[in-house]
Amino acid sequence: MKRKLISFITFASLTAGFSVQAAAEEITVKEGDTLWDIAEQNEVEVEHIKEWNNLSSDKILPEDQLVLNDSHEVKLGDTLWDIAEEHEVDIDELEQWNDLDSHIIKPGEELQIKHSEAKKETTEPVATTVKKVQKVKNKETEQEPKGQEMTVTATAYTANCEGCSGTTATGIDLNANPDKKVIAVDPSIIPLGSTVEVEGYGTAVAADTGGAIKGNKIDVFIPSKSDAVNWGRKKVKIKVLD
Repeated sequence: MKRKLISFITFASLTAGFSVQAAAEEITVKEGDTLWDIAEQNEVEVEHIKEWNNLSSDKILPEDQLVLNDSHEVKLGDTLWDIAEEHEVDIDELEQWNDLDSHIIKPGEELQIKHSEAKKETTEPVATTVKKVQKVKNKETEQEPKGQEMTVTATAYTANCEGCSGTTATGIDLNANPDKKVIAVDPSIIPLGSTVEVEGYGTAVAADTGGAIKGNKIDVFIPSKSDAVNWGRKKVKIKVLD
């Protein structure tokens, strides 16, 4: 009898992690300081400083405490991708600003957003920027994978493997979203965030990675362990839609 295996290769992206709630960046106003000077020194807009500190005018006084960055309280269902897109920043920046060592975030955490107006004026929106960073040319065709069809080896995994948190590399909670079509991919072949049509599985989002997923391999998320076992390992055709 042919042995069928469940591939739990997404340990790296689903293992339990933790993040530190970052403190807001503040300064103390000194004699002679103006909002314009503070905004210029910290590469932010005066209006942002006023918004973050609930100021109705440009008047500030010595010893006032001013917050120099925005914040976002994580809500159920939030992912780093969604938050980065909403605030027009990069995921890597979010991780750096908040000392995150993984994509895992939890409801109630407060993430600091350090807007830089100078940067925003010279960069594209995050939805475009992140995808451009993640997209690479296919090694065989030297073309971006959009619209590309290929045959891959497909295995299956669940969110409840031993030691797994159930959260994908891009922050999707699979336990809370058991009906979501998700695949783990090699980002050098299929960019994270891509929509992919998978033969025998359906239309899925490339939202996860795994240590054993290299080259033309994918891992499809299936909530039921028995169904994942029945999937086994097979060759399927896929098409990268976007």
